[in-house]
Amino acid sequence: MSLGNMCRKEIVCVNLGTNVKEAAKFMEEKNVGSIIVVGGGKPVGIVTDRDILLRVMNRGLDPEKTSVDEVMTRDIVALREDMGLFEALEQVKGKGIRRFPIVDAKGQLKGIMTLDDILYLLGKEMSDVSSIIEKENPRL
Repeated sequence: MSLGNMCRKEIVCVNLGTNVKEAAKFMEEKNVGSIIVVGGGKPVGIVTDRDILLRVMNRGLDPEKTSVDEVMTRDIVALREDMGLFEALEQVKGKGIRRFPIVDAKGQLKGIMTLDDILYLLGKEMSDVSSIIEKENPRL
C-alpha cells in the first residue's frame, strides 16, 4: 500500500509570510505540535511548538512581527505519495526528522505522516505477515 493511501489527509499548514502568532494560534485550534509552511501549494518548511519557544520567545522576538519564514526548518524531507513503507523508512533513516509531508509527483502537498505512523504501520504489516505464515506453517 502506498503512503498516499495511509497518510493523514487533514494537513495543518500556513502560507509563507504568516506571522508566528497566527501560526501558533492555528496550531492551538487544531491541537497539533507542528505546522507545515507552504509556498505555491508545495511544502517549503515546518514550524514546531519547540521552534516557537526556542527561536522566537527565547530570543525575545515579537511573534506578531516575526514570520514563519524566519523560524521554520527548511530542510524537510518530503515523501512521495506513491512510495511504500519500506522505501519511506529508507528515505528517512538517520535524518533525525519526525514529521514528513507527503507530496504528489509535482511536489504538491497531499498529506502528512510522522515517524511514529510509519513505524506503527510497519509493525502492523509485519504482524499480518507473521499471522499468514503461522496459518500456513503451524509448527513454526
